[in-house]
Amino acid sequence: MIRILNILLYPISIIYGIITFLRNKFYDWSIFKSTEFDLPVIVVGNLNVGGVGKTPHIEYLIRLLNNYKLATLSRGYKRKTSGFILANNNSDASTIGDEPKQIQNKFPDITVTVDEKRVNGIEQIKSLVPETQIILLDDAYQHRAVKPGINILITDYSKLYINDTVLPSGRLREWSIGSNRADIIIVSKSPSVLSPIDIRRIKTDLNPKPYQEIFFSYTKYGKLSSFKDTCKNLTFPPADINSVLLITGIAKPDAFYYYIKDNYQNIEHLAFGDHYLFQKEDIETIKTSYKNLYGNNKVIITTEKDIMRLSLPEIYNELKELPIFYIPIEICFHGNDKEEFDNKILKYVTANSRN
Repeated sequence: MIRILNILLYPISIIYGIITFLRNKFYDWSIFKSTEFDLPVIVVGNLNVGGVGKTPHIEYLIRLLNNYKLATLSRGYKRKTSGFILANNNSDASTIGDEPKQIQNKFPDITVTVDEKRVNGIEQIKSLVPETQIILLDDAYQHRAVKPGINILITDYSKLYINDTVLPSGRLREWSIGSNRADIIIVSKSPSVLSPIDIRRIKTDLNPKPYQEIFFSYTKYGKLSSFKDTCKNLTFPPADINSVLLITGIAKPDAFYYYIKDNYQNIEHLAFGDHYLFQKEDIETIKTSYKNLYGNNKVIITTEKDIMRLSLPEIYNELKELPIFYIPIEICFHGNDKEEFDNKILKYVTANSRN
């Protein structure tokens, strides 16, 4: 049924693809203006809609570049505000978005901002935080109004952009030829053990340009962490958990689900859409599902991104008596890819940073 629907939608995809192609050409031909800035600007993005791990890769760059004065700029997807916002202690997922709030929580010493208009966002950062040395743009691959110093394109190991088509019959925001703008291509969410044969196969399939480099990353799961003080009344240690209510509001929860399934015996999964804004009825569903879990040693586990939305006061106050945990993630690179990727980024930053 889905295949038939995709076929029926393909003519619309052709029209959409032509529009995005012409838009990109107008930027290539300088009919549309693309602004270049006098400090390093690194873009992290993708061709398809959601779920490739852009924000964890931004976090990797933050750790790599921690000796510089950093600023991040994103759209702030599904926030209830608009325009430029410089994150502060009062910011939450509703004002800046869940991913920027996650970055702010983990890296309080950097500047976190949101703006739909990236050129204006960068100009505001330079004006308000003039000591900024590097700007990282999250999910800005299609924002051609900014000319970045390095364009990083991320593609999912299990769903390479070359095997997809444009919206609405596929999941691409533009034709795969848009990959030509990338300086670096990262194949994300690959297995933690990746054979040289698979690496060669994917590199052959992606067929990079001479100026492009391909790197392979995978997700490393951290330790089970408690959500605020929701676990203060826990009468058993996390090692004794026998039942889990898994809550996800991310684009592709399968990998996270199977990781939990490998570690815990009894699991019930409540899956919501990406960046889902929890409602009162959802809280009641969560409470009921938790109550009906098997056994006494039971907890709720969710993602770090979901915690940002569950932290909103009206939601947290309803859940604070439940034992809620989350599992942070980090990006790792295979083999020599880490050293080569790090060196490429550091070389660019060193050559282009302001003193």
